[in-house]
Amino acid sequence: MGEENTRLSEAIDTLSAQFSRYDWTYHDFPTADGRTEKIFYWFGPPEEEVMVCVLKQDTINEQFHRHGFFFINYAYRGSYDAVSYKFDNKITIRENECYIGQPFSGYALHCNHPDEQIIIGVLIQKPTFYRSFLPLISGDADLFRFFVDSRTNDFADEFIHLKLGEDNAVRRLLELMVIEYANKDEHTQNILKPMALSLLMYLAREYRAQTKRCDDSALPLSAQIENYMKSHLDAISLAEIAAHFGYHANYISSLLHKDTGRTFSQILLRLRMERATLLMQGTTLTLDEIATMLGYGDTSNFYKAFKGYYGVSPRKLAGETRGK
Repeated sequence: MGEENTRLSEAIDTLSAQFSRYDWTYHDFPTADGRTEKIFYWFGPPEEEVMVCVLKQDTINEQFHRHGFFFINYAYRGSYDAVSYKFDNKITIRENECYIGQPFSGYALHCNHPDEQIIIGVLIQKPTFYRSFLPLISGDADLFRFFVDSRTNDFADEFIHLKLGEDNAVRRLLELMVIEYANKDEHTQNILKPMALSLLMYLAREYRAQTKRCDDSALPLSAQIENYMKSHLDAISLAEIAAHFGYHANYISSLLHKDTGRTFSQILLRLRMERATLLMQGTTLTLDEIATMLGYGDTSNFYKAFKGYYGVSPRKLAGETRGK
């Protein structure tokens, strides 16, 4: 155990020393209303899809800025303040808590303590996040929208603040990632990516537990069914819903039509098309990848469904939204 702790301590020191050598230049980014914001772009090697950083200081006073990547900051030792621009929102991130940001989210770190603080950051390039990680969290509608809305609202000021216990899997996983990145070789990225995915899945589970606003059982059955459908858009059927809720499929079908005025197929189509539009606007995923995420085994069926619903082809709409 002593040897393991020594290796971790050395890895933290190594990444802390590297931190000051990164390019922390504030770049100007013009806003739609003519103002200029400050932003950090990806400062690691282009071939690296996941980075692990360690900030080890007693005083931190950052200028408010945006990020061109996803990031997860974890208060490993001590605490720090995070400031959000839009609401002038200052919150304290205490030891064993996470602050998760989306691309372009506004953020500034502040810390002034007599003791040295340690913050571990995991940074993920946008294409990697969209293609490798996003499909696996798409079942949580709120969490999904948080990550995808980062592009539909270029200057979103959203963040996720999670409070974790002292002995938590996130802390242990981050320690392994710190050691791996501090001693990186040609295999490190292949090791870090699944670790980052596991990290995100742990955080997603914690997010669901901490943000559960109400018990679904208090909602009308038709609302419960629609929520369930949102979480299973890639593979859902009337028979599967009936089995999950313990009713006959004919009863589910009649209930949905009575309460919503739509059939099961119409509701599923609406949910899939809304999700498709969000993905087209908020990510760089290809139309084939989006079709697969939504449960269309044949991409031509997705094209046909989309044009029938919106009156335009997905390729045309994607070109218009991504060309802006």
